[in-house]
Amino acid sequence: MTSTSCSPADLASASAASPARIVAFDHVGIRVSDRAQALAFYQRLGFSESAHFPDYEANEMLSADGVRINLIFNAARQPAAHNVLLDAAVKLPGMTHPAFVVDDLTALQDWLQRQGIRITEGPHPIGPRRIALFIRDPDGNVLEFNQLLHPR
Repeated sequence: MTSTSCSPADLASASAASPARIVAFDHVGIRVSDRAQALAFYQRLGFSESAHFPDYEANEMLSADGVRINLIFNAARQPAAHNVLLDAAVKLPGMTHPAFVVDDLTALQDWLQRQGIRITEGPHPIGPRRIALFIRDPDGNVLEFNQLLHPR
């Protein structure tokens, strides 16, 4: 069996754009291995459980400002919170992390340090529009927090 590859231009010209507009981003699903531990961690970050879906081993969590995530409670526990998408030498395709916008990155950084939540990268600028820092949840899932810069 042989495979053929198409350039992005070939793919764009071969199909019409979707007739449905993408109007908003709703949520990201974050797979975790320990429900109680994950709930406690994400609640400390400011999320509250707004719905539980036992048939799907998942929930919905909301921040006070309406940012939504889903926790999916069916992950196998990995030693040392190994993240297969980021920690392995071979980089597999997949979602690597959600990125959240905060109003005060310095206040978040100070709070994370007081809480004993390790900052794994940053804070540092990423391009001209944001300063970012990264942490990991108890399962090794990467979370990015950004403060957007306003050009003068």
